[in-house]
Amino acid sequence: MGISNEYIRGLVEGEGSFTFSTTRKRADGTRYKLPAFAISLNIRDKKILEGIRDKLDLKAKIYYKVPEINIINAKTGKSYLSGRQAILIIRDFEQLKDIIVPFFYKKLKGYKGVQFIQWLEKIGNDPGVSDRFKSLYRLYKWGIYDVHSKFTEKFKD
Repeated sequence: MGISNEYIRGLVEGEGSFTFSTTRKRADGTRYKLPAFAISLNIRDKKILEGIRDKLDLKAKIYYKVPEINIINAKTGKSYLSGRQAILIIRDFEQLKDIIVPFFYKKLKGYKGVQFIQWLEKIGNDPGVSDRFKSLYRLYKWGIYDVHSKFTEKFKD
């Protein structure tokens, strides 16, 4: 499946998420957070997620989620179960640093671009994020994603 970089970015504008996964507790009882990129589509579109994974050379499997919530349409009052979802999620530090951040950095056109920068800022300022992942924030603040070809050459449009 031939998927363009712009198609991926456009899909992420509507269906993607730059978020955090809360993981197990530290010795002191607090939980730590892993930065994560996720995109979720109806299971009928799992081939699109596979195409994105392959195009970006991501080392991740596609997860499947069964409907768990009953959604009520505010206008009609009708309820329905959300459809089965296929989810691509990246939490791996190297893939976030070398693939996800450079691919989306300054290339998202809508509000998702604002959310992306807020995500990077939260990575740097949230005490629940490990120092290793905080280096994503430092690379961003130092301007590395603006100038260093190692990170950006792969994703030239």
